[in-house]
Amino acid sequence: MFADIICPFAYVGLTRLIAKRDELARHDVRFRIRSWPLELVNGKPVDAHFIGEEVDEMKPQVAPDLFAGFNPDAFPTTTLPALALTAAAYAVDDATGESVAMELRRLVFEHGRDVSDPAVLGDVAQQHGLVDVGTTDTVLTDFAEGRARGVIGSPHFFVEDTSAFCPVLDIKRVDGLLQVRVDQRAYADFIAVCFA
Repeated sequence: MFADIICPFAYVGLTRLIAKRDELARHDVRFRIRSWPLELVNGKPVDAHFIGEEVDEMKPQVAPDLFAGFNPDAFPTTTLPALALTAAAYAVDDATGESVAMELRRLVFEHGRDVSDPAVLGDVAQQHGLVDVGTTDTVLTDFAEGRARGVIGSPHFFVEDTSAFCPVLDIKRVDGLLQVRVDQRAYADFIAVCFA
């Protein structure tokens, strides 16, 4: 999967997929979350208030139990160091990588923490026994590979021969308003591929 830490759609999708994995007791399946830094995709920092508007519109539609502590005032100025830490965690093993990837997302969306703060990243690294916090070179390598593979946005999944952009959610803007719903058919199809 290619995604950014501050992408609320990726957070909802991953949370649902991990809950489904737990329900199915399929702990042999791990999600390898690679870097797709939206600040590089867009050529500018991500606007905290724009993400806040997406969160406010999306929460009642598909995620009433998520985004409890999101705080645009503590929004990271960059996700490159956090993405580098995630890559370093995956270099240990997939379980550590996934755990760090999800913890960083929870810090942003549930606890209102700034994951561009070196102290916050240092705490996460320490909690997971990571000495190496990674470099942006790995992030840039992931980004280049994602572009070569045809990633069109965050989140974009690859499972064997399947390529799927945001397979959990159907996202539209109608008259300027964000409309989000769980795409039950696409979600069921994707679950079948993930847990085959």
